[in-house]
Amino acid sequence: MKPKIAVHRPEHKGFTLLELLVVLVILGLLASLVGPQVLRHVGSSKSQTAALQISELGAALDLYRLEVGRYPSNNEGLEALIKKPSGVSNWNGPYLKKKLVRLDPWGNEYVYEYPGTHGDYDLYSLGADASAGGEGENRDVVSWE
Repeated sequence: MKPKIAVHRPEHKGFTLLELLVVLVILGLLASLVGPQVLRHVGSSKSQTAALQISELGAALDLYRLEVGRYPSNNEGLEALIKKPSGVSNWNGPYLKKKLVRLDPWGNEYVYEYPGTHGDYDLYSLGADASAGGEGENRDVVSWE
């Protein structure tokens, strides 16, 4: 009969402090490399979203003109696309699917001017800085380009 030899095997129930620190350093390096790339795309996607929303509003404005015979006045504004203005006949709206005029991706109202200086109407967003002009994310997104 052989005697049983007791073998002591340490039971690992977790990670050591050194292992955790190595993982945190690796995650920090990855975040510093990937983070700026992701944030750069977020800004351009907001500009693209604004351009798509301007296009949708433009299509609704054109449909409004076809039915009413003119574009909404500056006093009526874009609200005329969802609520019938007083004194308007042939209004067959609402002309927007969600029955609301959305804000631009930066939380500001779109600027609508009728008559426009660049076309029948001017419709634009002032960008992230909410002021005319700018570069990058602060650039104006306009209906006439």
